[in-house]
Amino acid sequence: MTPALRKLCLIEDDEIMGESLADRFALEGLPCDWYRHGAQAQLALQHQDYALVISDIRLPDTTGDVLFEQLQTQRTGLPPFIFITGHGDIDTAVRLLKKGAHDYITKPFDLDALVDKVRAIVPPGAAQAVHPLGQSPAMRQIEVMLQRLATSAASVLITGESGVGKELVAQTLHQLSAKSSPFIAVNCGALTETLLEAELFGYEKGAFTGAARTKKGVFEQADGGTLFLDEIGDMPLAMQVRLLRALQERQIVRVGGEEQINVNIRLVCATHQALQERVAAGAFREDLYYRINVVELRIPPLRERPEDILPLARQLLDDIASAQGKPPPSLTPSAEHTLQTYAWPGNIRELKNALERATLMSDGRTISHDLLFDRPAPALAGPQDTGGSLRDYLLACERDVIVRALDSHKWQIQACADALGISRKNLWEKMRKLDIDKGADTDKLAGA
Repeated sequence: MTPALRKLCLIEDDEIMGESLADRFALEGLPCDWYRHGAQAQLALQHQDYALVISDIRLPDTTGDVLFEQLQTQRTGLPPFIFITGHGDIDTAVRLLKKGAHDYITKPFDLDALVDKVRAIVPPGAAQAVHPLGQSPAMRQIEVMLQRLATSAASVLITGESGVGKELVAQTLHQLSAKSSPFIAVNCGALTETLLEAELFGYEKGAFTGAARTKKGVFEQADGGTLFLDEIGDMPLAMQVRLLRALQERQIVRVGGEEQINVNIRLVCATHQALQERVAAGAFREDLYYRINVVELRIPPLRERPEDILPLARQLLDDIASAQGKPPPSLTPSAEHTLQTYAWPGNIRELKNALERATLMSDGRTISHDLLFDRPAPALAGPQDTGGSLRDYLLACERDVIVRALDSHKWQIQACADALGISRKNLWEKMRKLDIDKGADTDKLAGA
């Protein structure tokens, strides 16, 4: 994995300590993944290359020393480990140092001193924030697959509806495997057959009218890196033959040229179409289909992963505000509710457009649900009684959003808090304040 993408791994069962450490590391520009059980961390450490691991010796399902020894037998090149120990576990910590652990700290400890230790191990820039693809189980699984694919040269086919973020997935794979090499993208559906041939393979000077100079195609531009062919399902059959030949021989010939040019690329393709159906209809070559589809990654539409909507919306608002040099506006509870209950047929692309429009129409501080659409906003699926005060209405909306989020996450508090973008403690406080009860509210949802 590219070092610039590495994060810290925190293994701590204590909620207050874990939350404090995670928050402090984030403020210090040291992003971390926080795990409360050894088994969860062990699985993550088998698939991700963390810059540093900070682990309590006492965990609910194992101990730090057992976890460390198991990891040593499962993989080579473990990241540095710092263990958090009580006075009664110092002998264990010392034994771990002899086995290869980097350091340990005893409770209670100075948080500033721990940050200094971390910075001494992790040089500036070695742990940088990576925007996750999503909070939903489906997107988390795709992230795990990308980690595995990063060390492979296998061709990858990314499928999914228009606007789900297929190019972002391709870019993430590229960053994980060869960030310093070129990433070249071309939309096969946006060009005519003649233009597509010149775009893919380049052309020699004088090859056709207007070819005033020799130009390299995207195959040559991506040499040593990643070539991303978007909407490959729209490629004409004649071009499919030339593409297949280039992939088989790892050589291309420019339009109007004769020289065979060697190319070394990682191929990633994407389509919103069902390629198997196009193969059956004779519109897509079967041999090319199997050449580009060594591994398929299906990106679910946004409506199938509601956990991702609010984190995505907040990230998009941050990006929009940053481009304008302004602080990002906040979403009202009714706006959050609308975002989560709307079907988003245009997926992330539609969500981004809605937020850009709402940002322009808002007062700069907040975005309400009626600003999200250039047509009458979808009716709120939650509380409709406006007979009370505005405060009561907003609290009712907030309660409905939280209950629905809890229900979609099977009332798992940490998963729901992550999806809502708040801390576990904050979620518990809101549940108490809003009198949310699992039994009663589950029954209400079932009868709705």
